[in-house]
Amino acid sequence: MLQYDFMRHAFAAATVVAVLSGVVGYFLVLRSQVFAGHALAHVGFTGATGAVLISLAPLWGLVLMTLFAGVAMGFMGERLAQRDVVIGLVLAFSLALGLLFLHFYTSYASEATTLLFGNILAVDLRTVWTLSGLSALALGALAVISRPLLFASLQPELAEAKGVRLRLYSVLFLAIVALATAECAQIVGVLLVFALMVGPAAAAQRLTGALASGVLLSALFALVEAWLGITLAFYTDWPSSFWITALSVAIYLLAGLPRLIERRAALQVPVG
Repeated sequence: MLQYDFMRHAFAAATVVAVLSGVVGYFLVLRSQVFAGHALAHVGFTGATGAVLISLAPLWGLVLMTLFAGVAMGFMGERLAQRDVVIGLVLAFSLALGLLFLHFYTSYASEATTLLFGNILAVDLRTVWTLSGLSALALGALAVISRPLLFASLQPELAEAKGVRLRLYSVLFLAIVALATAECAQIVGVLLVFALMVGPAAAAQRLTGALASGVLLSALFALVEAWLGITLAFYTDWPSSFWITALSVAIYLLAGLPRLIERRAALQVPVG
């Protein structure tokens, strides 16, 4: 399998993106901003189709549009209800724009399908290096803001009283999420970003409440899903996005088994 260049490129890109999505996704789930990640993925589709329309690389359209939307979401709406309304409006308008771009340039229908569902096997070496650079930038930024971000996530009122600028860290974090979302779309497409951004993180939080072990588990789950998904796609000729998504769901369900067993054991009444 690894004798082919496109397979080596696929594994390299999947490794970079899986680590980034696992780490960023953990904070995304912790902050209950899953809907924001979902919206950014769809906004990215608009950016990618717009880039194709003007003969640019879809990746840069993804990155620029998701960054713009992420920063805008961070600035607008402090309360959760307000934020959901804003995100919903951004999501609806971005999908409408994507449809408009496809209407003007229908000859790229096959490329639009790739953007929606991903095609990791089509990643070239230049894209691998680009993804590596963006991942390093996003992970470095997350490392810098991780402590105040965690404080603001777990105890926002206390953090604000201590002088932590909640809106600033919200904007910075959503910008990092935007980069991770744009990279994830290269692997599983904008419609299946949840597979790598949310699934591994949610499974890790089912198994442990500790931050360090949770982040490591999330990244590990994302890596396993990406590597195994590509391997199964090679030997079965089924889409890699399907396998990655299926594995994400399976790992999430399996992660809930220990807690389910504990609850059933606690409900059992001993007979004496």
